[in-house]
Amino acid sequence: MTGLDTRAPESVFPRLEPKLPGVSKPIQYVGGELNSTVKDWDCGAGDSGEGQTVRWALMYPDAYEVGLPNQGVQILYEVLNERDWIIAERTYAVWPDMEKVMREGDQQGPIPQFTVDGHRPVAAFDVFGLSFSTELGYTNMLNALDLAGIPLHAADRTDEHPVVLAGGHAAFNPEPIADFLDAAVLGDGEEVVLAISEVVREWKAEGRPGGREELLRRLAVSGGVYVPRFYDVAYGEDGAIEAVVPNRPGIPFRVRKHTLMDLDAWPYPRKPLVPLAETVHERFSVEIFRGCTRGCRFCQAGMITRPVRERSISTIGDMVENGVRSTGFEEVGLLSLSSADHTEIGDVAKGLADRYDGTNVSLSLPSTRVDAFNITLANEFSRNGRRSGLTFAPEGGSERMRKVINKMVTEDDLIRTVAAAYSHGWRQVKLYFMCGLPTETDEDVLQIAELAKRVIATGREVSGRNDIRCTVSIGGFVPKAHTPFQWAAQLDHETTDERLKKLRDTVRDDKRFGRAIGFRYHDGKPGVIEGLLSRGDRRVGRILEEVWRDGGRFDGWSEHFSFDRWVAAAERALAGTVVDLDWFTIRERDYDEVLPWDHLDSGLDKDWLWSDWEDALAVADGSADIEVEDCRWTPCYDCGVCPEMNTEIQIGPTGQKLLPLSVV
Repeated sequence: MTGLDTRAPESVFPRLEPKLPGVSKPIQYVGGELNSTVKDWDCGAGDSGEGQTVRWALMYPDAYEVGLPNQGVQILYEVLNERDWIIAERTYAVWPDMEKVMREGDQQGPIPQFTVDGHRPVAAFDVFGLSFSTELGYTNMLNALDLAGIPLHAADRTDEHPVVLAGGHAAFNPEPIADFLDAAVLGDGEEVVLAISEVVREWKAEGRPGGREELLRRLAVSGGVYVPRFYDVAYGEDGAIEAVVPNRPGIPFRVRKHTLMDLDAWPYPRKPLVPLAETVHERFSVEIFRGCTRGCRFCQAGMITRPVRERSISTIGDMVENGVRSTGFEEVGLLSLSSADHTEIGDVAKGLADRYDGTNVSLSLPSTRVDAFNITLANEFSRNGRRSGLTFAPEGGSERMRKVINKMVTEDDLIRTVAAAYSHGWRQVKLYFMCGLPTETDEDVLQIAELAKRVIATGREVSGRNDIRCTVSIGGFVPKAHTPFQWAAQLDHETTDERLKKLRDTVRDDKRFGRAIGFRYHDGKPGVIEGLLSRGDRRVGRILEEVWRDGGRFDGWSEHFSFDRWVAAAERALAGTVVDLDWFTIRERDYDEVLPWDHLDSGLDKDWLWSDWEDALAVADGSADIEVEDCRWTPCYDCGVCPEMNTEIQIGPTGQKLLPLSVV
């Protein structure tokens, strides 16, 4: 059964069901969640039998418990299924025990990668769409392709196979997986998935002229879909890229990102999926705005999602009400990159707190900027009696480091904020930092310990209690494409681990504060591989395939990740070339180097990014004191997004209030 078959493929569930008792968490493969959708295979035929159905298999390439809550996939699943001529079903990465069962199969042969909605083979769909929020899901993509019976390499696929399409933040540099992709899209997906569906529908209705190649050409000439096979990459003797150019007429030199400007017109998900098994986020989430212009130099999400576009207070209220009613969730998370920055967050919080006062519904802001937090806001969110710990992200341990990354939060700002929290009854604060930032020294990292101690001392002083806790959580910095730090050298894992060991010992050795400070961190090795994949070019695909063939799966999970496997695969895959693992990771780039993603347009002006990188270095050595403020409240900084993308910042205030609704 293939993506071009008109016959409905048989469900694999009758073959799967007898094997479920032998695998862990079998419920994750069953489907049938509240608000899920199963449609007829030929739903687009119409009463007259005319028309074409376009069929999408959507994948978040991780386990069900991580993939199901993903907002991006849920939104696209609903947007697509609202069209009566489109089918969208979901699939997730299967755990190794289920993979073994599927490969062993039964008398009919192996059981293919299947959707959880209709248990239809993924290979039977027209489009296999994968959403990547992290590059460490790439090995799961290869495994899903292989289980589905879809050739790994795009060049080996025929008209019988689905179009393999990538999206999500990692798609802003899809070059490491270019050999395995038919296409990629950058930016917001709501509108572009419908546009792609229209192209596929029209091509099918015409009798599929020119086959797969013509379909991909039609997608590529729009300028909004990247088809890697239509671009040639030339390398210099030093290993660097010399040029990336189209290899046929009509293909644009640059592919642009998609930006959804009117979030109120797309209030999704309207009916969120309710999982059957426990997931990482047991809550209903509403995205209250998209984009961020704070200008943190390390933050890819903030750079590639510009400009800021807010949802109105009334739309937020409607989405919360609909979501609570249609799911039964008792926690509502108000999501964005910096939720407390919504211009009407105070009115949003009070309106929702009034509406659900006395009910079991609680509100949360998953993470809050130090300089956007206030006690009134926090009290509104904890009005129903649930006071979880507060999470803040200073990112850099020292004042110098925070200036380098343009995180304009002083130590005094943080202390004032936690003092207010502790004095109003909070007992626990979580602080998130990064290790390995450009120009960082041991002393910068050790300042994290001093900051945590001061937080505990302040908490004890203002509360008069000794049961004050502070958890320090540290992640390794990974340079990302389309940021000012895309040129930076990544810190090697040995130095990262040594700095974190010094920090841990410094905290533990303190008799007054050590026991009150929790310490969580990952070693530096996974970050190096993430760095390889985030800034790699097409040659990295060879490493990726080697890792997968050697058993690499679920590389985002520490218990499944093997650094030695990646190092050995890199040595084999890059043997005979002038590049190696260190070349892709711990090497600093210069301005003239062609970066693997330069032909993919996020709207950001490369000269502006380079200037901001130089500013960071000037701040680091003390030769300048440059602060890039949020352009929502200051003159434009010429990052390029608004004129390049024909967009503009959209913020309140609307002046509206949320009226409490009677809750049944």
